[in-house]
Amino acid sequence: MSSPIIPVLLAGGAGTRLWPVSRDALPKQFLPLVGERSTYQETLLRVKDPMFGPPIVVTGPHFHFFAQRQAEEIGVDATVVIEPMRRDSGPAIAAAAAIARARDPEAIVLALAADHIILDLEAFRATCDHGRDAAENGSIVTFGIKPAEPRTSYGYILPGDSVGGNGVKRVERFVEKPDAATAARYVMDGYLWNSGNFLFRADVLLDELARFVPDMHAAVEGAVAHATTDLGFLRLDPDSFARAPQKSIDYAVMEKTDRAAVVAGDFRWSDVGSWDALFDIAPRDDEGNVLQGPVVAMDSRNCVVHSDGRLTAAVGLEDMVVVSTSDAVMVVPRARSQDVRDLVAKLKTRNSPEASNHRRMHRPWGYYESIDMGERFQVKRIVVIPGEMLSLQRHRHRSEHWIVVRGTAEVTINETIRAVHENESVYIPIGSVHRLANQGRIPLELIEVQTGSYLGEDDIVRLEDIYQRH
Repeated sequence: MSSPIIPVLLAGGAGTRLWPVSRDALPKQFLPLVGERSTYQETLLRVKDPMFGPPIVVTGPHFHFFAQRQAEEIGVDATVVIEPMRRDSGPAIAAAAAIARARDPEAIVLALAADHIILDLEAFRATCDHGRDAAENGSIVTFGIKPAEPRTSYGYILPGDSVGGNGVKRVERFVEKPDAATAARYVMDGYLWNSGNFLFRADVLLDELARFVPDMHAAVEGAVAHATTDLGFLRLDPDSFARAPQKSIDYAVMEKTDRAAVVAGDFRWSDVGSWDALFDIAPRDDEGNVLQGPVVAMDSRNCVVHSDGRLTAAVGLEDMVVVSTSDAVMVVPRARSQDVRDLVAKLKTRNSPEASNHRRMHRPWGYYESIDMGERFQVKRIVVIPGEMLSLQRHRHRSEHWIVVRGTAEVTINETIRAVHENESVYIPIGSVHRLANQGRIPLELIEVQTGSYLGEDDIVRLEDIYQRH
């Protein structure tokens, strides 16, 4: 009996084209774009089946706690691997393949993007099963999607001759994103959309990488060989990983190898690469609108209107995207959804904090959210997950006042430890050594009022931290 396929989830991307919901500080794979669970969680559940083994998740140094917590929420035991810096999909997939090979020298790996949406679960698993024999026999199998229509936002694959059975074919040609006329011709000629998901034997992929990009192969092998275990995470060696060229797996291997094969996936798929993509995968109302959150639309057709909390109303719109968050509103024609990436780049040149950061900032212990700010004061809402605690710290320029609104806080101030209950408060004088912890079974929620001459997040002197932050 064959060993289970080892799923690898790539969860380190940024997803700026879904701004202002997706930002560098919390990208789209960890957000519930369609339904109640994040696309990352949905991808984990897609491979929660006896045909798959425990997954390997590759993510960045700011998201590993988030990746672990979201996996635990849905009952998945994942190995979370921290890549020290973004080097594109080539080094990330290669590192995961090396880890899978250490589990099983003949491991079959399924590399999946954590931010894609697949709506037909059984058809997806059947496609994995169809591609398995070819992968076991040494092919590197990519999943091609039967086009629903010509698209200029996807790359395409031209299938060639059959490779064994089950509809797997040799890749005749990879092509980049075409113009509209070329995309229409590709659909007529039997091309497939390139989904960027792969099935392969770990040793085969690594051998091909050593053949075509030996410096990447050496860097990744070194990063895995010298990886360290950190609070249950596997942290790749940063010095070795930094030597890996920044290159996608397509450019590094797939467009060069003679082992490339493709299996056609007859399931609904989207890489959610823009707001316009939601138009194809999310439910629509009678006027063709995708409405998410507290939204009201009148005399509007074929629009995407998304709100993260505040009432958002649209009147007389057609083929538009409107996105409203607590600190930003974006309005763009659906046809120009791809331009949102350029908009974010412009915001970054203006040093707009909203370009990268949400008002709600996630931390290993929970999150905080800025409610109000003025000269010499700031008000935050802080939520601490059960069993977690903030660092032991002090501030040089501010004092703090904590008011507990839910749960019980364990508060350390210098040498004193005390419990602070709902509707009670505590004052933290400037310069005091202090810590906040939640030893209870429900989330701890409190309001923090800061006062002082400087209120920046860099006015934190950490003396002790269970998450080993600096």
